[in-house]
Amino acid sequence: MQRVNLPIGTSDFERIRKSGCYYIDKTGLIGEILNTSGVQVMLITRPRRFGKTLGMNMLANFFDIQKDSKALFEGLEISKDQALCEQWRNQWPVLFVSFRRVDGLDFQGAYGMLEETISDLCEEHRYLLDSSQISDLEKSVMERLIWKKATDQELKGSLLRLTRMMQAHYGKPIILLIDEYDVPLAKASANGYYKEMLDVMKGIMQAMKDNSALQLAVITGCLRIAKESIFTGTNNFVSDTITSSRLNEYFGFTQAEVDKLLEDTGLTDHAEDLKAWYDGYHFGEFDIFCPWDVMNYLRDVQENPKAQSAGYWKNTSDNTIISSFIDYAGNTITKKLEILLAGGFIWQGIDENLTYDYLHSAEENLWSVLYLTGYLTRVKEEKISDGRVALTIPNQEIREIFETTIRRWIDESVRGWNRSELFDAVWNGDREIITQEMSRLLRKTISYHDYKEDFYHAFLAGIFAGAGYMVESNREHGEGRSDVIVCDPAEGRVAIFEAKCVKKAEDMEKGCKLALEQISDRRYAEEFEEDYDQVNCFGIAFV
Repeated sequence: MQRVNLPIGTSDFERIRKSGCYYIDKTGLIGEILNTSGVQVMLITRPRRFGKTLGMNMLANFFDIQKDSKALFEGLEISKDQALCEQWRNQWPVLFVSFRRVDGLDFQGAYGMLEETISDLCEEHRYLLDSSQISDLEKSVMERLIWKKATDQELKGSLLRLTRMMQAHYGKPIILLIDEYDVPLAKASANGYYKEMLDVMKGIMQAMKDNSALQLAVITGCLRIAKESIFTGTNNFVSDTITSSRLNEYFGFTQAEVDKLLEDTGLTDHAEDLKAWYDGYHFGEFDIFCPWDVMNYLRDVQENPKAQSAGYWKNTSDNTIISSFIDYAGNTITKKLEILLAGGFIWQGIDENLTYDYLHSAEENLWSVLYLTGYLTRVKEEKISDGRVALTIPNQEIREIFETTIRRWIDESVRGWNRSELFDAVWNGDREIITQEMSRLLRKTISYHDYKEDFYHAFLAGIFAGAGYMVESNREHGEGRSDVIVCDPAEGRVAIFEAKCVKKAEDMEKGCKLALEQISDRRYAEEFEEDYDQVNCFGIAFV
């Protein structure tokens, strides 16, 4: 193993290059953007933690007229294009803003964070207050923005005003870089103030529309918010998404890049784990690894050679999109989720022009969001058919997110179900009612076939948990292990459940008999007979 300085938790291109951190060359992105003929505004959407912010920081360092970044790009791909570098490197005023921090439980809180973001941006360009090319009126507005005393209209017009002030100062149009433009809208949608935040963000994004001060604008986010809501009137507009083929090698790691990284770190024996856990994405024509996962995993292995694969990406968000998706679930969605969790794929129409307030208005929107935000990916071998895409879970990390979320959802959902008839049947030993009620409750859940035994054990335990009973699952006792024990000490009674999974419905009766025989042969009930007046034993078969 060779110790390599891996950049974890920083998206600062200059810091990475100056500190000697390992950098996978993505500077070809600059040429691709500049060679997009006639485009003034480019929107790039990718899932979180796929390198959008680092890419934007790189662009800022390359273009910014206030910097001298020649040394930072020495030896990188873009430095080979001398003509392009002479024309564009450090030749343009750059306005770079990220809306990643704009969050709040209510609109007031989020608006305050937005004010803070704009204030910091104006402070960064405070030199404009000393410019002889800018009017006193413009300077006074900028002062109010810095001190967070601007009116709503002044805040909405802040980016447009700054671009025009910078053009006046430098005597040339500017390059506008907006990172994570849709974070405020995503947070607003989740917390119930979407309309208010949309109104503000529409105003701020006016900087891209018929703005003579603009040479080029590049915007990043997770979703392409419908043109009619945000980008209406934007001329020379183009978007690049995970379904495109032009820029996908610049966001995420390709197989060749991961192979080189493993070789450079001397960790080639970890290739299989990396692929199983963090690969599987298909963006355009490229197979893509999640870079955040790859870097974190290799960092951990460098620290501890025995480190196990883990979910790093899931910890960068609350993953509420899956929870809300499952809450929406009907019979159709449930069946599709079961197919995905079993390792299969589903055919689904994808709408790339979404609005956060309509995400739950149609099933298609929900699948689209899961795809565009990285929870699903397309099956490369399957071609688009009738406008539909074959979708699957990309890797083990994302599968784990689904499984954990579904288990939590089942546990929470069970508490709201009426289980009184089932409980009565259990203590009365009414097999027919138990069968009916178990079947009814199962139809409310989402099964995942690769983990049937665990799922059904969790399901059985979850039904009785939180209902005043003592519940133990897979407890060691007697000569073996019973699946679920339900104790009611107040009434002096116990229910023992042994579950069997069978392949065909006609085998269910046999499965029940085998379960009961196991309870008897391994004497599961014996330890309870002395302390409890009633011990009921049940064999249950699931298919």
